[in-house]
Amino acid sequence: MANMCEIIMLLCFGASWPINFRKAFLAKTTKGVSLTFLCFIEIGYLCGMAAKILSHNISYVLFFYILNLIVVAANIVLYFVNKQREQRN
Repeated sequence: MANMCEIIMLLCFGASWPINFRKAFLAKTTKGVSLTFLCFIEIGYLCGMAAKILSHNISYVLFFYILNLIVVAANIVLYFVNKQREQRN
């Protein structure tokens, strides 16, 4: 049951990251985006993954951490792409 609750939490957070990515991609700007916030989220996911590994509680939940980590990383990359675009203009 605890794994299921954790998956639901990760899915709820995870659903917002593609929406955030799409918004930033279409806006082509860094306005309203906090790189610090994205980095803290990334650190949080890394710590969640480390907790799973260190407690020897590796299960399918780890997949959802990895998925969220990748999507947040894509948001960070897009931040720098948009930042560079703003500097050129």
